[in-house]
Amino acid sequence: MIRLLFVVLLFTGFISSGMVFGQSISNKGKLFIIGGGHKPTSLLKQMVREAGFKDTDYIMILPMSSGYPDKAIAEMRKSMSEIGIESCFGINFTNQLTTNDQKLDSVRKAKLIFISGGDQSKFMKVVSNTPLESAIKYALNNGSMIAGTSAGAAVMSKIMITGNQLKDTVYSATFKSIRKDNIITESGLGLLQNAIIDQHFLIRSRHNRLLTAILEYPKNIGIGIDESTSLMVQGNECTIFGESQVLVYRRGRHFKMKSNLRFSANDIRLDIYVEGEKFNIKN
Repeated sequence: MIRLLFVVLLFTGFISSGMVFGQSISNKGKLFIIGGGHKPTSLLKQMVREAGFKDTDYIMILPMSSGYPDKAIAEMRKSMSEIGIESCFGINFTNQLTTNDQKLDSVRKAKLIFISGGDQSKFMKVVSNTPLESAIKYALNNGSMIAGTSAGAAVMSKIMITGNQLKDTVYSATFKSIRKDNIITESGLGLLQNAIIDQHFLIRSRHNRLLTAILEYPKNIGIGIDESTSLMVQGNECTIFGESQVLVYRRGRHFKMKSNLRFSANDIRLDIYVEGEKFNIKN
């Protein structure tokens, strides 16, 4: 009996702390991952509709990626007000606030949590391995939607692209080559376990960067989301919304690395999806 109680408590502890099983935290909640850029009114309305938003619900904005967090909150609140949503709030969490029970409870109970654009590494430095990270995952497991744009898209992955390179240290919107030991990654929220997200994808021609990522991390697929476009994930099903496209790279069985650290690969699969189309993230 004691052993059984221990197992039950251990399992419950995993769930409450947001431990990830499979692709996403839970089939109850959804991810709404926007590739950055302009957020069309139709896309925001779709986000709210898919969240199952009711009059008693509210949106929580997490602006820690942004260099101007108050502005990020104000802009998102304005966008939500324009589509008739007034119950929209924001908290700029600092390291000290990530243990504030009252503020954490506001995150746990939000129907929709929106992560702003900016610098994904900046966001994770505040959130990683804190009660706030657990609160975000708790909300998703409890049926809420976690949404984000640009940097807020990148943090969805377990393996998070930072945008920086080891070989070409001057920042560029894309990579000049596809080679080993160049891409810099960090730990993201891990709401997607086996997929690496890249954003602003077509407009900034980030193919080399995402191809490098899936060759470096072969257990992952690469998902490139263009601006004004969203990938919605529920369980293993993905649905595309918005004006542009989502590209999905799956690495083939055969690849090798040359002496100059440049990758050679065969059978890489590319799928291109537009609004209304679906795919299974496991296939």
